[in-house]
Amino acid sequence: MSQKVPKKTIKRLENLKKTIEHHGYLYHTLDKPEISDEAYDSLVLELQKREEEYPELKSSDSPNDRIGGEPLKEFVKVTHKMQQWSYDDVFDFESLKKWDEKLRNFIRKENLMDEKMEYCCELKIDGLKIVLTYENGKLIRGATRGDGKIGEDVTNNVKTIHSIPLELKEKINIITVGEVWIGKKDLEKINKIRVREEEIPFANTRNLAAGSVRQLDPKIAASRSLRSFIYDIDEFDGKEPETQKKELELLKNLGFEVNPNFSVFDSLFGVEKFYQNWAKKRHTLNYGLDGIVIKINSNKIQKALGYTAKSPRWGVAYKFPAEQVTTIVEDIVLQIGRTGVLTPVAHLRPVIVAGSTVSRATLHNEDEIRRLDVKIGDTVILQKAGDVIPDIVSVVKELRTGKEKKFIWPTHVSQCGGDGRVERVPGQAAWRCVNKNSFEQQKRKFYHFVSKKSFNITDLGPRVIDVLLENNLISEYADIFTLKKGDLLLLPRFAEKSVDNLLFAINKAKKTTLARFIIGLSVPQVGEETAYILEQNFHSIYNLQKASKEGLEKINGIGPIVAESIIDFFVSKENKKIINNLLKEIIIVKQKSLISSNKLSKKIFVLTGTLTSMSRDEAKEKIREQGGVVSESVSKETDYVVAGENTGSKYKKAQELDIKILSESEFLALL
Repeated sequence: MSQKVPKKTIKRLENLKKTIEHHGYLYHTLDKPEISDEAYDSLVLELQKREEEYPELKSSDSPNDRIGGEPLKEFVKVTHKMQQWSYDDVFDFESLKKWDEKLRNFIRKENLMDEKMEYCCELKIDGLKIVLTYENGKLIRGATRGDGKIGEDVTNNVKTIHSIPLELKEKINIITVGEVWIGKKDLEKINKIRVREEEIPFANTRNLAAGSVRQLDPKIAASRSLRSFIYDIDEFDGKEPETQKKELELLKNLGFEVNPNFSVFDSLFGVEKFYQNWAKKRHTLNYGLDGIVIKINSNKIQKALGYTAKSPRWGVAYKFPAEQVTTIVEDIVLQIGRTGVLTPVAHLRPVIVAGSTVSRATLHNEDEIRRLDVKIGDTVILQKAGDVIPDIVSVVKELRTGKEKKFIWPTHVSQCGGDGRVERVPGQAAWRCVNKNSFEQQKRKFYHFVSKKSFNITDLGPRVIDVLLENNLISEYADIFTLKKGDLLLLPRFAEKSVDNLLFAINKAKKTTLARFIIGLSVPQVGEETAYILEQNFHSIYNLQKASKEGLEKINGIGPIVAESIIDFFVSKENKKIINNLLKEIIIVKQKSLISSNKLSKKIFVLTGTLTSMSRDEAKEKIREQGGVVSESVSKETDYVVAGENTGSKYKKAQELDIKILSESEFLALL
């Protein structure tokens, strides 16, 4: 073995192999995954890159050479006539071009340049692979993929799936391959029942489909709405189709259900457009989709290209951007917020998740660090869906080496100013600076004041705020609205046009709503949703300033802690001065009239997961426009939980409390 390979790399690779084998067994053999498919793929990809970098470390038992998992002993074993392959994965257009380049080099060597080079693109369904054998047109066997050579006989369960024909339209001998899947709505229904009966819910549609097909009792499979898409022919005693497209057409004519969303292209640019289109639309489908499969359309070229030990050379899976990946926590640092609260932030080894590179993730508070048991040096599962902030889901503890460092919560933080002391907020998980007026807190307050959800002053970002503070041009919020052109032109890198744009944005922000005004004040415990509740109940800042603790607590969505925080804020002489000075410069306008709706008036909504037709903020705005209230947490008072893709704990809480859960389409219909 080469001496150039670092010891920690060797150890990491060994741990990776053990971890992948463990989770592969849970996924493929037991259908009881502990981590998401995407997190598993992320570990496999890391192993693959390390084996490519250090070929001498790759062993004959590498998980990268495995196909599926071993069959369960409870089922009758089936030896496949043709080995069942697994496609290699690519994750970006550059990798796709490299795959294509290899193929074209091979085709040139084999003198196949006269054959038309086309790509048949199909959707990659996230289900369970199934192999169907027909003799004289009748179904005689249904089997799982298993380890690629030996699968499980699940014929009786397959016969309960209505989209799989028991008898074909022609009396032929044929072996076909496809995917068994179950709809997202059916997953929701079944999981709701399982939660009610105190059973573990299925992790996803693939998990449910696999668990349904691999049942010893066919009645269980029959009770679930299983469907199938068939996409390949392994063996056929008739005339072999010339292309993959014609193969799909033949399967459809024989009576199989074929996914209609496939296309043939003569260039990779057409393939990329198809991929990007479905990456955007993937969540609109009722079945799980994790990418597209690209196959060379010509069967003649397919045969010439053949297979590697694991995969067909003529096809590849082009995966969608993962919404869960694995990465390493390189450090944990404390960030001071505008109210002096300390937030631990994980500095991560940069990783692409949901299509963007991420290097930071909040750990929320000290209690969350303990709950996750996360340490510096840990491998973690990171999640990001759409516009949701990246979040650490869990730690992959199997990859620990013993050199990870526990994060010790400090007693002093120099950025807090003064003597740097910190204190735990009574009754909460949060810690804060004892000194309430450090420069760091001032900056954060101004960043928040000009942000999109508050006064929305474009052109006034953190860098400009820093310059204004450092040059003593602003010390409280009202100062922003008194800035003059001459003040700004004296500053470094401030040109006349940029100053004009900034002053125009400031002038435009002088008219705001009560909710945005409250948000901008940085009242402790008062977030966006609470601000809107206060606006609906008090209508003016003067009414709010006169509110009593008892009156506030009577409002749905405001508890004792929040009420006390509001009272404390508005009785402060310093805060009264800040508000009065600000009111001299701005105008609070009434929120536009809300639509009177018996259905949504004062109904409480909670949003979870990613919506495909609109952003979270747009959905909140639509709810408020029709008189509804948006809450960040699920409680008995919640009327509706709107569930998008990749829902989290809010969805489970709603199931436990038996609260009405709306799919995105149901939510749109209600609006």
